[in-house]
Amino acid sequence: MSRDYYEILGVPREAGADEIKKAYRKLAMKYHPDRNPGDPDAEARFKEAAEAYEVLSDVQKRRIYDTYGHQGLENTGYQGPGSAEDIFSSINDLFGDLFGFGGRSRQRNPNGPVPGDDLRYDLEISFMDAVHGTSREIEVTKHDTCWTCEGSGVRPGHQAQMCPTCHGRGQVIRSQGFFQVSSTCPQCRGAGQIVTEPCADCDGHGLVTKTKKVSIKIPAGVDTGARMRLRAEGEGGRRGGQPGDLYVVLHVQPHDYFMRDGQTIFLRYPVSMVNAALGSEVEVPTIHGTARLKIPAGTQSGERFTLKKEGVESLRGQGRGDMVVEVRVQTPTNLTRKQKAILREFAEEYGEPHEDEGFFSRLFHGHFGQQDKSSRAGEG
Repeated sequence: MSRDYYEILGVPREAGADEIKKAYRKLAMKYHPDRNPGDPDAEARFKEAAEAYEVLSDVQKRRIYDTYGHQGLENTGYQGPGSAEDIFSSINDLFGDLFGFGGRSRQRNPNGPVPGDDLRYDLEISFMDAVHGTSREIEVTKHDTCWTCEGSGVRPGHQAQMCPTCHGRGQVIRSQGFFQVSSTCPQCRGAGQIVTEPCADCDGHGLVTKTKKVSIKIPAGVDTGARMRLRAEGEGGRRGGQPGDLYVVLHVQPHDYFMRDGQTIFLRYPVSMVNAALGSEVEVPTIHGTARLKIPAGTQSGERFTLKKEGVESLRGQGRGDMVVEVRVQTPTNLTRKQKAILREFAEEYGEPHEDEGFFSRLFHGHFGQQDKSSRAGEG
């Protein structure tokens, strides 16, 4: 699908979970195949909205989509929710809340474990740390599982009570003509239970705010956009749910001299006019130290030379890339009278034109002069 998911649901990019769910419910009711039998356009709209909701209602998928778009989701192996008939089983039972069609709705356990959310941390590192690898310690503030109540939100020695409004289902059902529509229980807010004796440390939420230092080992060869997944370092789960993961996204600072394209390093290196003309061997800096480079006689500015295995290490263990050195021939400035005289003597010896016989003079006399001769020859 190429259309923007937010555009499909008609919500802004900063929309919250409730706004996204509400927009999807509206579209699902409008384009549901049972309400539009034989209408392929309605079924297509229904499936389109379901795919958009599946991505935007999932914290991890939404973050990937917001950062990398459709291509990012495809790179994770996501292929959409499938056919319209399969959608009911792939979007966290939402249709069980919307429709009471036989056998399609499934009961969720509102009192079951709740996994923690994933977190993202953007980390800036230097160019050299990226190519050589490094270790960092970052500080992450997150919601962690309350160890006093083990994420239940209930004061130790007490138990939560079943919600009298929804009887533990977390949903209330009301009939609207042909449909049975479920909505979140207003009393327990979908939890299915009421906490009458909340934990004093987490105030009944099951989570506490915590700042934790996390050590990261960054491998050699990473580049901007690389993501490192630290399992179970995200937000804590509730009622025995597993913690989420922490995704560290790397941003590499540019270098003053080196440039990079994949595993290849590029360097523009200044060479004097004399060394370029006569040839020389110079010592050039590399990301690994220094290396000797032979400059052939007559080298022109802009010529490139390759130093093998002086590039970046492969993340896949396939060895180093190369380094490409682009020569920049420098023209001397602030010459003394003696130096100028030597250069004039060299120019005469080399056959350089005098100052009044520059490029344009030779161009006009050489090119247009020949045209004039040809024209006169034709006239004769």
